[in-house]
Parts: sequence; structure tokens; C-alpha cells
Amino acid sequence: MNPVSSPAGRGHQLTPLQRRLHLDGPLLLLIALLTALGLVVLYSAADNSLAAVQQQAIRLSVAAAGLIIVAQIPPQLMRVLAPWGFGLAIITLVAVPFIGIEGGGARRWIALGPINIQPSELMKIALPVALSAYLAGRHLPPRLPDLIASLVLIALPVALIAIQPDLGTAILAAATGFFVVFLAGLQWRYIIGATVAAIPAIAAFWHYIMQDYQRERVLTFLNPEREPLGAGYHIIQAKIAIGSGGVYGKGWLNGTQAHLDFLPERQTDFVFAVLAEELGFVGVCALIGIYLAVVARGLWIASQAQDDFGRLLAGAVSLTFFVYCFVNIGMVSGLLPVVGLPLPLISFGGTSVVTLMAGFGILMAVHTHRRTWSG
Repeated sequence: MNPVSSPAGRGHQLTPLQRRLHLDGPLLLLIALLTALGLVVLYSAADNSLAAVQQQAIRLSVAAAGLIIVAQIPPQLMRVLAPWGFGLAIITLVAVPFIGIEGGGARRWIALGPINIQPSELMKIALPVALSAYLAGRHLPPRLPDLIASLVLIALPVALIAIQPDLGTAILAAATGFFVVFLAGLQWRYIIGATVAAIPAIAAFWHYIMQDYQRERVLTFLNPEREPLGAGYHIIQAKIAIGSGGVYGKGWLNGTQAHLDFLPERQTDFVFAVLAEELGFVGVCALIGIYLAVVARGLWIASQAQDDFGRLLAGAVSLTFFVYCFVNIGMVSGLLPVVGLPLPLISFGGTSVVTLMAGFGILMAVHTHRRTWSG
């Protein structure tokens, strides 16, 4: 049977180039739109710095090469390598407190020659792959012993990331693991039970794991005006920038909050405020529309997967990307506490961009390798 006309391939015709490189055209186009928009916004956020744009373009090129490489890996090979990748990621996380590089009050990076890697970013890929491989080989919906084992697989890396401390990445890793379990058919009685059990766990997390500055962020989120020149300054200035953009914005390069240095971290965590001020509500809607289209495409790919492993993995990657976007936009607009997450493919960054592109590569591998493997 012709793989393109088979039921698994129905609804999307692959070009010869896509078949050779295992790329998904619609998803690739959406990624290109996001990266182009990101470079345009970054140029303004970096005070018209071509050097910053060039540096980010190089990082995006490296990440795009990583996407293509990951897309060539058949899902069945990912499944075989999943335990080894997860184990290696755990080892690097354990090594961070001993050989890691400190920066910004946290020890999160490991030096490998001329480059620094962030093991917690690697875990955002290793965890969903390993958990999907584990659950796909068992009875679904998962039974209690498998749920307990899954929770251990999630809790171990999340705890190691949280103590670095890196609360934002820990939240994303936990969300990734939860989505895999949820898509596996988690029953509502377990969800309700976990919700009840989470109440004392959150209290313990607040008192014994969260750092003072992290607790301060939560309190500032609840009442930013309590310290308008201190902890609440970031949120207040970001909200001013977003509100002043109006419907159509002040125009590219014309944002006052950013260019007059009122807006902190404007190239990284708070770049959304720069976009909202200069491009307005219209620009924000366009960005959110592209993000939602990426998520929708990813979920469609998950629905077309040929086996449980591909379905769980593609679905978890797609939903985690949604959480990534939601958390950053929510924290910049004052709807969520500040947790230090960049805006996907818009913020200036390195390791996070590579991780995101690797996730997109996984989606493309699940979709384009369907004609050569079965569940």
C-alpha cells in the first residue's frame, strides 16, 4: 500500500523533501513565523542591537539543525533509548551541585568545553520520552502500581531541579510528566485524590523547598503594590507597558517602557511586554494565534500516531508547549507569579531554544515516520 494514501498518511501529502528530511510543512511554517517575529521584537528589546539579533539567529540555526537531527530518529528507536537518556539526564542533574557553574544566585549549568549546558532543560525532553515508553508498554488506563512508578519517575527530576533552585523549569517538567499520565487515561478518582494530597504537599513545598525570593514572588503576585520599587517593580512596569500599547501599539522601536529602561529583563523573561507595547492588542492576538496553531498541529499529530508511545509523547510535548507560553504570558501580565520562564522562540536564550526545537523534532518524527513503523 502506498504510505501516503494509507489511512495513517491520509490528510497530509508529504513532498519528496519532507519525506527525505522527515519534516512537517505546516509545523515548520509556524515555527519560522515565530522565530522571525522573535528576531524583530528582540531587535527592539535589545536597543536596536544587531549583535544580539545575530547571536540569537546563530542559536536558532543550531537549534534548527537539532530539530532536523531529532526528526530523523524513528520513534521506536526513541523508545529503546528512553531509559538511557533519562538515566543520563538524572546523572547530570545530580552532578550539578558538585561541578555546576553558579550564575544569578543559582547553580544550574555544567561546563562542557567552550559551552555550558543546562541539565534541567535536557530533562524536559528525557522525562516525557521515558515516561511515554514506560506507560506505552503497560495496561492503559494505568493501574495503581504503574501510577506510583510514574509519580516516582516525575518526582525525582522535579525535586532535583527545584533545589537548584529553578522553580520555572521544575513546573514545566512536572507538567510534562502529568500530561503523559493524563493522556494515558488517568481516572478521575486518582486526579481528585492527588488534588487532596497536594494540599499538604504544597504547604511543605512552601516552607521547606522554596527559597525566600521565590516565596517573595508569590506574595508580590498577590499584591504587587506592596513593594512598588522592590519585588513588585517588574510586574508593575510590565503591566504599564502592556496597557500602554492599546489596540495597535506604539509602533516598532517606539516603546517607551523598554527604551527608557523602565522594563527589566526585557530581552528574556519580559519580552512579551515589549511586544505588547509596540504591536498592541493586534500583535498579541497574532502571537497567541500562532502559538495556538502550533499546539493544535501538535495535538493533531498525536491523534494520528500509530501507537500509544507516539500518542502519549506527541500529546505531552504539545501540551507542555502550551503551558510554556501560558505561564510566561500569565506572569508578565500579572496573572501568575514570576517564575523565570522565557517566552518560547521570542525571548533571547540558548539552551531553552534547543530544547524547544528538539521537542518539535519529536513531533515531526512521530508524524513522518508513520509509514515505516507500527505500534
